[in-house]
Amino acid sequence: MKLEGYFPRPMFNAISKIKAALILLMLGLWTPVWALECHDDRYLGNSYTVCSADLTRDDLRLFLYDEDGKPFGSFSAVNQSLSDQGLKLSFATNGGMYHDDRRPVGHYIERGRQIMRVVPNSGPGNFGLLPNGILCIGLNWVRVIETLRYQRESPNCAYASQSGPMLVIDGSLHPKFRAESTSRFIRNGVGASADHATAVFVISNNSVTFHEFASYFRDVLGLEQALYIDGNVSRLYAPSLGRADSGRRMGPIVGTVTPVQN
Repeated sequence: MKLEGYFPRPMFNAISKIKAALILLMLGLWTPVWALECHDDRYLGNSYTVCSADLTRDDLRLFLYDEDGKPFGSFSAVNQSLSDQGLKLSFATNGGMYHDDRRPVGHYIERGRQIMRVVPNSGPGNFGLLPNGILCIGLNWVRVIETLRYQRESPNCAYASQSGPMLVIDGSLHPKFRAESTSRFIRNGVGASADHATAVFVISNNSVTFHEFASYFRDVLGLEQALYIDGNVSRLYAPSLGRADSGRRMGPIVGTVTPVQN
């Protein structure tokens, strides 16, 4: 398989930069700079925590199964696995909807290998509230893409996770969201910047409606594409804020990885 057909062409320039950085690192002449930022915010009476990853500097990945084929299920399990490689999570959140056995409900790719196909049809629950979408992560880029567009364009994702519904599509809120809705839950989601360099993850700290949550992505963060990840199972790992939410075991987990500093 040709690499050009697997990752975008920027991968080759990125590899050269990585090799150069590794040489400088071994010589003690360079210290890596990680761009991840987390902060709390308020909008229209609701509280949110926002974590932004710059894909040109941050290593964003999805995690589902360990080396034995068992679901990680928790942030601590992912961290334990990473520690054997001299790495750790600097941020993480649940990364997509899943069945009781923690298999992904929709499309899922990890390290270039497809584990679950795209599910394009409507169905029950939030996942089936079309249009839904896919978080697609490349080596140094990220996109949030509506599912049917994803199928048409077939982007080369190193990692991908399908969820739904879309919160913001091309700058417009999902057509089924209503300002007068009374359905409130803790919710988390992800948006991508127009230049595909930044992934912005948001978790509400109080129960919010879909309309309120989507409006925050569009009107405050200025993101034209955003995807709902999940509801009451939503949890956040953000050491910089002293957060390591616990709860029931998760399916896919998405997070940024950094080296352990000795």
